[in-house]
Amino acid sequence: MSSTNNNNNANKDDQIDEGLYSRQLYVLGKEAMLKMQNSNVLIIGLKGLGIEIAKNVALAGVKSLTLQDNKSIEIEDLSTQFFFTEADIGKPRDEVSKLKLSELNAYVPIKILEPILEERQLEPFQVIVATETMTLEDKIKLNEYCHSHGIKFISTETRGLFGNVFVDFGKDFTVIDTTGEEPRTGIVSDIEPDGTVTMLDDTRHGLEDGKYVKFTEVQGLEKLNDGTLFKVEVLGPFAFRIGNVEKFGTYEKGGIFTEVKVPTKISFQSLKDSITNPEFIFSDFAKFDRSAQLHLGFQALHFFTIKHNGQLPRPMNEEDANELIKLVQDLSVQQPEVLAGNKVNDKLIKELSYQARGDIPGIVAFFGGLVAQEVLKACSGKFTPLKQYMYFDSLESLPDSKEFPRNESTTSPIGSRYDNQIAVFGVDFQKKVANSKVFLVGSGAIGCEMLKNWALMGLGSGENGGIVVTDNDSIEKSNLNRQFLFRSKDVGRNKSEVAAESVIAMNQDLDGKVIPKIDKVGAESEDIFDDAFWQSLDFVTNALDNVDARTYVDRRCVFYGKALLESGTLGTKGNTQVVIPRLTESYSSSRDPPEKSIPLCTLRSFPSKIDHTIAWAKSLFQGYFYDTAENVNLYMTQDNFIAQTMKQTGDVKGILESINESINDKPANFDDCVKWARLEFEKKFNHDIKQLLYNFPADAKTSNGEPFWSGAKRAPTPLVFDFNDSNHLDFVVGGASLRAFNYDIPVDESLPVDYFKNIINNMSIPEFVPITNLKIQVNDEDPDPNANTPMGDDLDVLAASLPAPSSLNGFKLNAVEFEKDDDTNHHIQFITACSNCRAENYSIELADRQKTKFIAGSIIPAIATTTSLVTGLVNLELYKVVDQKTDIEQYKNGFVNLALPFFGFSEPIGSPKAKYNEKTYDKIWDRFDINGDITLRALLDHFEKEEGLEITMLSYGVSLLYASFFPPKKLKDRYDLPITQLVKLVTKNEVPSHVRTMILEICADDKQGEDVEVPFITIHL
Repeated sequence: MSSTNNNNNANKDDQIDEGLYSRQLYVLGKEAMLKMQNSNVLIIGLKGLGIEIAKNVALAGVKSLTLQDNKSIEIEDLSTQFFFTEADIGKPRDEVSKLKLSELNAYVPIKILEPILEERQLEPFQVIVATETMTLEDKIKLNEYCHSHGIKFISTETRGLFGNVFVDFGKDFTVIDTTGEEPRTGIVSDIEPDGTVTMLDDTRHGLEDGKYVKFTEVQGLEKLNDGTLFKVEVLGPFAFRIGNVEKFGTYEKGGIFTEVKVPTKISFQSLKDSITNPEFIFSDFAKFDRSAQLHLGFQALHFFTIKHNGQLPRPMNEEDANELIKLVQDLSVQQPEVLAGNKVNDKLIKELSYQARGDIPGIVAFFGGLVAQEVLKACSGKFTPLKQYMYFDSLESLPDSKEFPRNESTTSPIGSRYDNQIAVFGVDFQKKVANSKVFLVGSGAIGCEMLKNWALMGLGSGENGGIVVTDNDSIEKSNLNRQFLFRSKDVGRNKSEVAAESVIAMNQDLDGKVIPKIDKVGAESEDIFDDAFWQSLDFVTNALDNVDARTYVDRRCVFYGKALLESGTLGTKGNTQVVIPRLTESYSSSRDPPEKSIPLCTLRSFPSKIDHTIAWAKSLFQGYFYDTAENVNLYMTQDNFIAQTMKQTGDVKGILESINESINDKPANFDDCVKWARLEFEKKFNHDIKQLLYNFPADAKTSNGEPFWSGAKRAPTPLVFDFNDSNHLDFVVGGASLRAFNYDIPVDESLPVDYFKNIINNMSIPEFVPITNLKIQVNDEDPDPNANTPMGDDLDVLAASLPAPSSLNGFKLNAVEFEKDDDTNHHIQFITACSNCRAENYSIELADRQKTKFIAGSIIPAIATTTSLVTGLVNLELYKVVDQKTDIEQYKNGFVNLALPFFGFSEPIGSPKAKYNEKTYDKIWDRFDINGDITLRALLDHFEKEEGLEITMLSYGVSLLYASFFPPKKLKDRYDLPITQLVKLVTKNEVPSHVRTMILEICADDKQGEDVEVPFITIHL
């Protein structure tokens, strides 16, 4: 029943299952996704790193994924291989992995490749990834074949808290989009003869040198509008130069520039050629010198294993470490360009030797996300590849405390699934990890990855440990693309419960230790997550998708003095933040500026971008199908609704008119709904536009004689309804269907276009008649010209015309709540059509359904690769929290952008300090702790004697309990009351029984009588 093709069957080469891949589509785009669907990928090695890469690639959706690793599963593989359990020990890695990977994505067949005997076995693959199960010698041979046959090659391995990746995409690799950012666009105010382009209203253009732009709607230099690309030379934030344009004429007015992404060629060296002269991407500029050291160190490890019959250095063995150092020194002589005259860092290489047998979930997750993203780049040409080596370590994660000694005894295997973690951290630290009590808020994409990593490291699995995870959301199909603990069969179930079941299945040590809850964390659940709960925790981890929830958890962590691990992703971008009591600032200490809202007058009358028309269309959807229905229902059920409405500000007349129309002109059948939609089309896209042009004709001038329609103001054109325009038809089809839903009228979804034609062709469409006294707001800073128009009599007449609710026999409308992910409900169909019709009015480039859905639904773009990497970084900070490190320099806040790729790390900002009476305190984390239900008098005396502070005001929430200016009688009645009784007296409410701590805010004077800022008081009942 729509002219738009919404068939999302992904079996065809040119189609994508948007229900599954929707969030990823907004990261990669359709072109890149289609290229991935034609790519065959081979992953060699299926220990933790290999399976992490495979998991992310399978979720992303390639044509096929082939695995090669027939070695038998061993107990230590369980350290990072989340698909293996104790029951799988002795089975081939590839067979068990294939079975589990096949559950992730029905569109990606999983295959097994027998050991590579002939090069022709490699011919079907576009990308090959070799992990740590291959020797360096074999990797070089494999890469030589790939390099000469156009197969993209990636090598990667991790050793304890160290890891590396090497990328070779061949001699001539094309990148179609280096950043993935939306093309910049802007309105031009002037173009000078030398090609200097100036922005309108001092709007930043956001371009960089060397980028390309095209122009439209330029008057006087019409030659610029022919699609020619111009290379940009940036002159400043508000101007750029495109080269001399004098020969094209003289600029008059108008013009929009749009950035155009131009394909870029990149050439890679083979592994053999680059190994002696490597090109590095630096993961952490604070460790600038480590890449070269580790480049030789990882080579030395390969030579060590050859010499020792495939055996890595034993845990914490001095003899082996010295041998590895000697190998690195020899290599530094053979490859002098690598260290460029610097000495070998013996301490670093010794640590690499000690950790060589280690396998750490956080490091594996980091490289698993990074390498999988490089695989997707190789398949699609989207984003800038890593060129060519990157080394990363997290030595700061090692414990400092003497409580956790690291030596040959404490790091030796004990025959457990945690042996590869014990090899790095020692058995005592492993016990501390196991006995930690943790709260995970959210079990979506980051939450799933977090729980998987925790299951591998054994977090909370000890006798005194435990994990509480809460999420009030249920599983949807679109979650399956990146929330990998969930399967198709789980759709509709509670996320936290399924996530808990999944990780317990991964690691039986967590049976009974993971407690799922479905409660939203907020003020309304403080009786569930009460004082005793928060005080029992060791630390908290957020896995949330909104700022309000994050700040609430942050406030709770500050109040109870708990460390908080915070993270978030946005497409290929990710960030991590660690919050440590009395050491760092809190999450809420710094906030991003709010997004700039669209001015109302722009939405109403002067849109210039598709974002404006989409916002307008969503607002129209809300008004037509939700607000009106809600107002009608309130009118029917609330006796004083009209009286209350008449007291409001805003569009009171519009509310009353919509109620009147909804009741007095209710449709009898679907035909009436179609007629209503067609009339609304005429009103919104023809009559309203003609009214705007009546007020401001195309040749209108401003008060200073300038053309009214200039700059961001575009003169619109009224639309004439056309059945051949899919947006016109979709507006009617979608609008009629939604109105039918309002009135509970059945809809036949198979109705042909001719049905709508017959109804509309027999309708009488009213002619436009201008409203002569209508005033239109021109600029957002101007006052609303209709705000002071007297409406009293008109409103009274409107209100009186409404039938009494008692006469309508319980009449009720169904309100339509916007749901972006259901392609059958006509929501996105209507908003897309509505937005595009308005865009047609104003000659704005139209947007397809996918882009409209993204903007209207405020969808956060997401991809499994970024989630995996960011979660890895969080878990590397987790070890520091468990160790209770007090050196702020050892903690890392991180920001990454895998599209570039870019990695940035910094130490957290320290918590601010303040003073009173020569006492220094922490402004975020300190408070005055008072034990017991103290009386007001005792409290005042305590602060005067112990702190040298005279309390002048004391409040609980918004209630003022005490003020020095209160009358004596009022104070007399309060002095000897315990705080709980005082609160009851003032608020007229009992303190809830679950509350064991109360926060009191105070104003106080110091010993000199000066007003000073001091911490709040916590009363521990």
